Amino acid sequence: MSLVESGTDAFLLAFPALLSIVNPLAGAIIFNEVTAGRSHRDRLILARRVGVNSAIVMLISLWAGSYILSFFGISLNALRLAGGLVVAVRAYQMLTAPELHEGRKQAQAAEASVDATLENLPDDISSIAFFPLTLPFTTGPGTIAVAVALGTQRPGYGAALALFFAGLSVAAIVMALIIWLSYATADHLGALLGETGRRVLARLAAFILLGIGVQIMLSGAIPVLHQALHG
Repeated sequence: MSLVESGTDAFLLAFPALLSIVNPLAGAIIFNEVTAGRSHRDRLILARRVGVNSAIVMLISLWAGSYILSFFGISLNALRLAGGLVVAVRAYQMLTAPELHEGRKQAQAAEASVDATLENLPDDISSIAFFPLTLPFTTGPGTIAVAVALGTQRPGYGAALALFFAGLSVAAIVMALIIWLSYATADHLGALLGETGRRVLARLAAFILLGIGVQIMLSGAIPVLHQALHG
């Protein structure tokens, strides 16, 4: 049984999950640090391109992820259990050690950013906008796992399916816009939140994501248990 019955339900399920795993405000602080040596114009260009790239990654994962796995014979309930477990474990790691989680992302982004700066190539903005600032810094494996798991919540066919994917798509696009705005105003956000605000935000987002992961797991476990008991 699906957790969603309309496009609004799909949006309300997908948006908090994506917001929690991407955590654009915390990401903006790191973005501000790793692009500190660039001009304001370059930072705005990077923010826009990361937003567009993130939308593409999330939309592909939401639309096609579950179908690709289904092609290999993985049932929706199994995918929901696996995806929910990945989301829950990721959220638990973020909840217990958010500083390590963000620190790892910062190190990945900073290393490639420095390499591109040293090379001083004309297209270095384009290259680092996708790797590492989009993957794995902004929409990494955790975000892709969440998106694929969300895609398994799809209803049957027809209008309900169309509304479901419309809701997911709107959630991904809104999330990408938030990423763009957060990164474009990263210098202001960093000063406003401070270190304490960042830690509080990271733990709150992780707790919400943990609940969503458990919910997705239940949506796969309940039908399996029902079939086992009454099959």
